[in-house]
Amino acid sequence: MKLGISFLFAVACIAFASCANNKQSYISVINNARLAVYESGQSDGLPIVFLHGHSLDSRMWQAQIEYFSKNYRVIAIDLRGYGSSTEQVEGEVFTHADDVLQVADRLHIERAVYVGLSMGAFVVGDLLSMYPERCLGCVLASGGVRHSPPPSEPLDSAEIERQKATIDEWQTVGIDTMKGRWLRTLLSSAGSARGAIEPKLRTMVSDWTAWQPTHIESHCYYGQAAWQMLIERGQTNVPCLFVRGSGDGGRADRQPREMKYLTRARYEVIPDCGHMLNMEKPDEFNTLLSEFIESLYSPKK
Repeated sequence: MKLGISFLFAVACIAFASCANNKQSYISVINNARLAVYESGQSDGLPIVFLHGHSLDSRMWQAQIEYFSKNYRVIAIDLRGYGSSTEQVEGEVFTHADDVLQVADRLHIERAVYVGLSMGAFVVGDLLSMYPERCLGCVLASGGVRHSPPPSEPLDSAEIERQKATIDEWQTVGIDTMKGRWLRTLLSSAGSARGAIEPKLRTMVSDWTAWQPTHIESHCYYGQAAWQMLIERGQTNVPCLFVRGSGDGGRADRQPREMKYLTRARYEVIPDCGHMLNMEKPDEFNTLLSEFIESLYSPKK
């Protein structure tokens, strides 16, 4: 049993308590894994699926869940190895994208708007590239298609050695100390709202089991295979919104490379924020996302 799961479950329930028709459940996916899934909002509304960043969980989307539950069907998923979901297993072959689609199938969702930040954006990039027919729209915040080997390519010796070096560092320095360093990295690009989001991020990072940097992790993104598929398709007509914070490592000045292969893509930069832009600037982010979704579908008033 994963340590802290009861605490995480309780906190997640509180976070979703204010949402209409909220529901928390566990959905089984490949390799007997179980993902924590949080549903709220309108059962007959357009489905919006939120996918969190590395070391975090669905709580990072609380402001968006509360806002969009008024008119839409909102689903937030704790990805495998995070939050209240099943821990990852060394040597296990899976992708987060296929996990997400299995959840969608169980919820009878054929197509959805997928919204991801950072690691979540990697997953949305996989869905966009590999399964465009399942996407009503894709929102990629602070990330895009990941440049990493796909699961069809086994870990090579050099990659295993790099992961072992990371494991040694985390064990030698100490997990709590390394989590503190990682938290500072998440906050390093933040703008004026840094002080407001730090306690929330600290709680999620503290609750994170840190399985990924302390174990040998298999390739769980389509990554390079997704990128190749996007190129080979030529033009993909799934509506996409790319969003970055103005302080996110200088990358905000560069248009996402994926846009070259998309016919319906838009790029926005939110000022005075960094990597965790949806938490720093929830009103601005919600406005952009709302405008994007309304361009696809007009919700019932």
